[in-house]
Amino acid sequence: MLRVYGDILSGNCYKVKLLLSQLGRPHEWVFTDIRKGETRTAEYLARNPNGRIPLLEFAPGRYLAESNAILYYLGEGTRFLPAERLERAQTLQWLFFEQYSHEPYIATSRYYMTFLGKPEEYKEEIARRVKPGYAALGVMDRHLSQHEYFAGGQYSIADIGLYAYTHVAHEGGFDLTPYAAVRAWLARVQAQPGHITMAAGNG
Repeated sequence: MLRVYGDILSGNCYKVKLLLSQLGRPHEWVFTDIRKGETRTAEYLARNPNGRIPLLEFAPGRYLAESNAILYYLGEGTRFLPAERLERAQTLQWLFFEQYSHEPYIATSRYYMTFLGKPEEYKEEIARRVKPGYAALGVMDRHLSQHEYFAGGQYSIADIGLYAYTHVAHEGGFDLTPYAAVRAWLARVQAQPGHITMAAGNG
């Protein structure tokens, strides 16, 4: 059985949990609390030297880190990863966009404000992330004004990857009101079979 080390309140972990739910894949979820240093123990670092979550154990003693790499691995051979060459590359394009242009701003602001609950302590860091965060939302909105989903003309791991932190962007101080196409896409994602929320918990 698959085993995942993570915390569903982290968007990077939630995206893996969401895909597993939609695949109907049995798995063991091992709640791992980064705030208690549980990813910095010698035991955990032996599994993932980078000391981060999520971490997938796909066979005894064999591990895969990085959330979008895990999505790609789990999505292989399923409807969540397009088979056509260009569509697969476009899926990766959006996953790279999520990690480079989206997550560092929207997710990090949420981490400071909600996950750590220290908006005043990190107000300068948060302020620096506002403009690039909204720029990423603008890129998404322009694309979604012409497409229902991000790659391959259908719901895929590209959508899962971007949905994770976008649907809780308000927890990082981002207002989605001006982004009608993004908000319509969020509703389409939430209507997908097997969808779960972060409130589903670490089980």
